Amino acid sequence: MNNLVLYRKYRPQTFGEVIGQEHVVKTLTNALSSGIISHAYLFSGPRGSGKTTIARLLAKALNCQNRKEGTTEPCNKCSSCLEITENRAIDLIEIDAASHRGIDEIRELKDGIQFAPTKSKYKVFIIDESHQLTKEAANALLKTLEEPPSHAIFILATTEVYKMIPTIISRCQRFDFRKLTLQEIIKRLEFVAGKEGVKIEKPALELIALNAEGSVRDAEGLLGQILTFEDISQKKEEIKAEEVKDLLGLVEINLISQFCDFLIQKKVAQAINFLSEISEKGADLQEFTKALINYLRQALILKIGGTEVANPIVAGLTKEEFQKLQNQTEALKEEEIRQILNLFLEAENKMKYSSIPQLPLELAIIEAVGPKE
Repeated sequence: MNNLVLYRKYRPQTFGEVIGQEHVVKTLTNALSSGIISHAYLFSGPRGSGKTTIARLLAKALNCQNRKEGTTEPCNKCSSCLEITENRAIDLIEIDAASHRGIDEIRELKDGIQFAPTKSKYKVFIIDESHQLTKEAANALLKTLEEPPSHAIFILATTEVYKMIPTIISRCQRFDFRKLTLQEIIKRLEFVAGKEGVKIEKPALELIALNAEGSVRDAEGLLGQILTFEDISQKKEEIKAEEVKDLLGLVEINLISQFCDFLIQKKVAQAINFLSEISEKGADLQEFTKALINYLRQALILKIGGTEVANPIVAGLTKEEFQKLQNQTEALKEEEIRQILNLFLEAENKMKYSSIPQLPLELAIIEAVGPKE
């Protein structure tokens, strides 16, 4: 197990371990306890939200040899459960539609579906990224979904449900997964870090969670990257937020704050020179602009709704940094913040195509500050 990445090593093995998708878990466990099972499910939602994990849990519970009537959790001890956990179950077929998207693969599936399960009650087909199936393959799958054998269950997973043909959606029981909240991801990271025997401070976990953008898989991937770099077998001290910032290549908030001070004080030359200096020191200007836009967005939220709406944790700021943001926000009108935000949003887009990546930012600075008085 030591060679597994964290999100595979600590993948939930019971419905009770799943976080953030309570509405999906409740409906599926109710169906399992009542014995009312659909022949086709559609799991849609953002990446890393648990679609494949819950699909595997459903397959495990359906084929668990020790699960009694009226119960929902797999035993994780019988041969069927162990085979699924160890990725060697013959009757669980996982297909990546991103690389097996043609009609030939679906025809093979249609031929194979007619055979009864080798040792389990159900043959479960998990088709990941199912929106990437070609039109011909999707139509062929549709015929299979209309009248599948009683021993076959399909679970389709997709991040882009709007790309799927409506007739397939109509034949599935649909579940919409949501992005995980910051606190849910932090709680999960605390659990994983505890299992790994690692001390990591709360602000560091908050930084990881913020950069995961609602994906628990991405969060665990980032944590794994940090633990690998830090060589946790040798490290005894607590991992700090500063170390996480360095490892993830995050732009320091104080740099963004200082740059905004130049904009507020209408110091064009200083702002442009500051940009040149951080660029010469190796800062990624694309990442700097991304962080700046997020900072300005928080300023706008703070200006519109006050501290009741703006959250320092969601913004990824310490109390001192949040206080600095408040002071800067008070120095600007709402209209000014919106204008500056729009200018740097346009600059971010133009940077991708500019022969001089710094130029769109310099033009945005000049326009944001306005003519000299």
